[in-house]
Amino acid sequence: MIHRVVSKTLFCVRLKRQTRRSVWRTLYWYWNPTALAVGAVRYDDDADSTLIQTLETAIEEDFGLQLKLLVRSMDEMNRVMEALPSSWKSDQEMKSDLLFLWEEIDDESVLEKLVIRTDIDTVHYVPGAVLWSIDRKDATKTGLVKLAGTNLYKQMTVRNVNTTRKIYEMMEQYA
Repeated sequence: MIHRVVSKTLFCVRLKRQTRRSVWRTLYWYWNPTALAVGAVRYDDDADSTLIQTLETAIEEDFGLQLKLLVRSMDEMNRVMEALPSSWKSDQEMKSDLLFLWEEIDDESVLEKLVIRTDIDTVHYVPGAVLWSIDRKDATKTGLVKLAGTNLYKQMTVRNVNTTRKIYEMMEQYA
């Protein structure tokens, strides 16, 4: 039995679309098909560590994949989006990303662990995320490229600002 639920929480997981749909159906959650390949799923209860563990366990059992899920409530996303400058975009002139942080590193001190080139990088911390923007012409020079493959990178998930805004719009529709 599959039942439809309403949005308060966002799940992000990197899996193929068919795999994601299968997992959520297995767990009796409603899959919200979108054009976004970010694994956004709506759920009507507040997320807690038990829910996250249940989902991670189901994915591991069904597909042999050990993944960490990141869950954000509407209130948490509201705080992030309020801090996000409206002028930031990802296009031919600008590259803007949000680094969504797992609980273990979700603290302003995370900025000290990042390589930030103050001459080209604009970086802000907000609880739950680091906001990062640069001019597109400097994309290969940014400190953000040094992050990939590090232990710190394994404790976050990065979404560009355009995708994040679309996810947020989806969350608002069902809040």
